[in-house]
Amino acid sequence: MLHGRRILLVVSGSVAGFKALMLARLLRAEGATVRAVLTAAGARFVTKESLAAITGEAVQDDLWAAEAEIGHIRLARWAELVAVVPASANRLAQMAHGLADDLAGCILLATRAPVLVAPAMNPAMWEHPATRANMALLAARGVRFAGPVEGAMAEPESGAGRLMEPDAIAAEIRAVLAGGPLSGRHVLVTSGPTHEPIDPVRYIANRSSGRQGHAIAAALARLGARVTLVSGPVQVPDPAGVTVRRVQTAREMLAACEAALPADAVICAAAVADWRVAAEAGQKMKKEPGAAAPTLAMALNPDILATLSCHAQRPRLVVGFAAETEKVVAHARDKLARKGCDWIVANDVSGDVMGGAENAVHLVTASGVEDWPRAPKEEVAARLAARVAEALA
Repeated sequence: MLHGRRILLVVSGSVAGFKALMLARLLRAEGATVRAVLTAAGARFVTKESLAAITGEAVQDDLWAAEAEIGHIRLARWAELVAVVPASANRLAQMAHGLADDLAGCILLATRAPVLVAPAMNPAMWEHPATRANMALLAARGVRFAGPVEGAMAEPESGAGRLMEPDAIAAEIRAVLAGGPLSGRHVLVTSGPTHEPIDPVRYIANRSSGRQGHAIAAALARLGARVTLVSGPVQVPDPAGVTVRRVQTAREMLAACEAALPADAVICAAAVADWRVAAEAGQKMKKEPGAAAPTLAMALNPDILATLSCHAQRPRLVVGFAAETEKVVAHARDKLARKGCDWIVANDVSGDVMGGAENAVHLVTASGVEDWPRAPKEEVAARLAARVAEALA
């Protein structure tokens, strides 16, 4: 509950602004005192009067009117948490670059309280490199993120960029104010496939989309962890509030993981190619008329899970994934013994799991096997993150 907590709600310009009203109502119902700052763009979608009616407090929207009482400093120091809901692409850019040309900008520069942003924008704007760069800057400064999620937009399209629902944002606020069960912990996550070059235009890879690994990184961050995500080539967006290290090959992935140590836990969810071509061709291999298909000499790639399991800086908890097409639990038990890790998350990938939206997994540990029901990958991630928090408690 949030009884007695002081939350400053910044409402910026988005058609999803009506959800800020719903959020304010939820926070007040839990006993929080909510004050609101309405930006000029936000006032295009939400009225000052409606915010005042729901928060029970005067709404601030004018930097110069507030300055009579040094308003931005007073509000910045009053708040125990500043929540920017919704956070438009423009507001994120202003925050990233320290612009303070309105009341909200001044408060966000002056506050020492935790800042939580809930982005809301068109998928193309969310995926734009400028937005991704702004998010990375803010994450590096400790700003926390709630969403966005995938779903229908105001326009006749759907995708990542939809504002999280108010109850989910309220849960994120509770977690931030409580510190989160993984606050102060560093968790390393690997995700996606690796691409092992054959020549400058061809490669060997697995069919991983990265959706499960990226969802795990996001779930851990929501619980307060500092997350380093080492990702192979994927098309899914970077999770909010996570430090991402991009790699191509298994050897690069191992080097990035070792560079990220020490960590309290590591979750190896990447689908790493087991083999690479022993000698990559420097030029494109040509198909000559009448010539036989070339024979590729293969070499073993480094075993990232096994290496981290016996590393001099071994994390307290090492979790691997086992993507199987038969005898799923039996193969997972064997992998647990061979790799020296603590847990194996096993799944049957003979269907539409790789690249799909859902997963059904078995958590294999030294003490037994838990069969988890088929669920969206985000729910699987949240359940695994909760178990990691319990193990590190």
